Amino acid sequence: MNKIHTIQRIVDHGVVAVLRGKDANEVAEMAEQAIAGGIKAIEITMTVPSALKAIEKLAAKYSSTANDPSKFAIIGVGTVLDPETARAAILSGSEFVVGPSLNPATVALCNRYRIPVMPGVMTIKEIQEALELGVDIVKLFPSTTPSAIKAIKGPLPQANIMPTGGVTLDNIGEWIAAGAIAVGIGSDLTNEAAKKGDLSLIAARAAQYVQAFKAARGQ
Repeated sequence: MNKIHTIQRIVDHGVVAVLRGKDANEVAEMAEQAIAGGIKAIEITMTVPSALKAIEKLAAKYSSTANDPSKFAIIGVGTVLDPETARAAILSGSEFVVGPSLNPATVALCNRYRIPVMPGVMTIKEIQEALELGVDIVKLFPSTTPSAIKAIKGPLPQANIMPTGGVTLDNIGEWIAAGAIAVGIGSDLTNEAAKKGDLSLIAARAAQYVQAFKAARGQ
């Protein structure tokens, strides 16, 4: 049931913060600010040095099973290339796994441990293979335009698609209208804060994304 619960919460909240930083401490602070701004799904990428330390720290503080909506976050891992990395992240507390591409062995491992896995896909063939492997949500990466989702849903209306890259405050409504089940937000969430050396700016940017997402959903 935990897998279903986690997927439902990701879909309900809809915005996933894809975070990269110079080290574990910086990316953990970025995550704290994103959560403070209302984003409840956090993806720490494995390109961050000592990323597992950040995941462990955040997982210890937040719990997606918390009854108080203000005190939970779903902590996941991104840029996972193989099952070994996925397992290490899961043992560190990761509640979902995201990859830049479709790796069947990684999907199999996540299914074994009942952890949601969102592999990166670009083609109808990759999406069909992901569905056949038991993937619940595919990550459209790199995402191009919202019309891509409409095109995919022609032959594969059952596919749950999360675009990552190319989603902005200006077009998030178009992605949702096209059928995106959730969206991944990366550099647009953190760039200004990183340039100015003030990570607290991430919270305000996160709040804007949450508000825009809710408006697109009609909430």
